[in-house]
Amino acid sequence: MLLARSSQFRVSSAASATNLTAHVDADSDHDIMLAVRMGEVRRLGELFERYHKPLYGFFVRLTNQPSASEDLVQIVFYRILKYRHTYRDEGKFSAWIYHLARKVAADHFRKHARTPIPADPVDFHEHPDQDPAPDAQAGTADDLALMRRALARVSHEHREVLVLARLQHLNHQEIARLLDCSVGAVKVRAHRALKELREVYFKIRKEAAA
Repeated sequence: MLLARSSQFRVSSAASATNLTAHVDADSDHDIMLAVRMGEVRRLGELFERYHKPLYGFFVRLTNQPSASEDLVQIVFYRILKYRHTYRDEGKFSAWIYHLARKVAADHFRKHARTPIPADPVDFHEHPDQDPAPDAQAGTADDLALMRRALARVSHEHREVLVLARLQHLNHQEIARLLDCSVGAVKVRAHRALKELREVYFKIRKEAAA
């Protein structure tokens, strides 16, 4: 059973507003997660406030399914709560949460293997974000729309690398840990992903101009 919708989760975290105020400016993600691991589960609301939008963007770009992405974010935080005792003192929290997110996404794709993924999510603009476009050539609103369509058409493997590197701003070392490969392999995959993205982008732009 899924956790409450994001708005309900925020209400839950607001119930301890006094504690949040005392910690939100001073504590890092890592410190907060250690507190959650030690039993201060209400502080998970702080991490939700910091990560639910980036995670939503990650899932939307990976699945092109805004409604499903809301639920996938909830599943990530459910798993954080369930597996909080497995969080380690070393490493970076953002890498850990995206490790969980990738597993959630993989489960989603396996469950819906026969469900076609829409190539052009018509309601993408209903969920604007502050992240930069995946390629500097997409400077206008029309270019951004074409770039989003192009991103939806590249292979899943390449789309994942592009989302992690260009949109979620993880570095090569973090992505290598997530993908369980070398940094060199990540760089090669990122290069090939950008090449495919540009090829698809210019193909779509040519089709639109015809």
